[in-house]
Amino acid sequence: MIELRDLHKSFGDKNVLRGIDLTIPNGETMCIIGKSGCGKSVLLKHIVRLLEPDTGSVWVDGINIATLGHDDLFEKRRSIGFVFQGAALFDSMTVYENVIIGLYEHGEKDLKILDGEARRVLAAVGLLPDISENGTPLFEKEYQNLRAKKPSDLSGGMRKRVGVARALVGSPTYVFYDEPTTGLDPVTSEQIDNLIADLASKLNVTSLVITHDMFSVFKIADRVAMLEAGIVRFEGTAEELQATTNPSVVEFLERYV
Repeated sequence: MIELRDLHKSFGDKNVLRGIDLTIPNGETMCIIGKSGCGKSVLLKHIVRLLEPDTGSVWVDGINIATLGHDDLFEKRRSIGFVFQGAALFDSMTVYENVIIGLYEHGEKDLKILDGEARRVLAAVGLLPDISENGTPLFEKEYQNLRAKKPSDLSGGMRKRVGVARALVGSPTYVFYDEPTTGLDPVTSEQIDNLIADLASKLNVTSLVITHDMFSVFKIADRVAMLEAGIVRFEGTAEELQATTNPSVVEFLERYV
């Protein structure tokens, strides 16, 4: 479970977070919505301690992450997968290298383990059939062809799926998605929504999704939190979001739905 308690953060004279209280239970998919500059990405960076709050605290699995030393923080971050906006793949690396880089950098050098993990996560995101016979993977040619590709060889939807696969390496407890459908056509966006929902269900991961895509919100969210001017203006289910009469929320929905 993730808990944000009275979180405040300013940059110079700009107050970005002004007392955020938010709880994300295990196994839940929460969508964070709000206008540009309202603090969504700043909030995410506090959870992984890329930023330190001015006041307030962030608790992950009952631990105040501000109290963790370097090694313990590094280990805690292994429980969090991050899907960046635009996938953020390394252009000079192959699909295989992009997928396993985190595990490799954490010290895993056994090629058999790295290869097995790459197969597992690429199958999880639908880029590789998850089929074997007598312990021997089938579709070996397809896997070898995929793992050797560069990001420039992939469609936008495939790049996004590779980004999700990379986030799933090591079986994280939490997966954070930063604008996962931005720049994708409607058909591909729906495929990514279905993927997020399927992974949450099959892997029981806790998902935190930053998005402006309200169609995605209504499709995948267990709960929604809307930020405005550095505070949580609304928190509830997607159904409660649609039914609210809060003027700020209504204005936002009229703009983005």
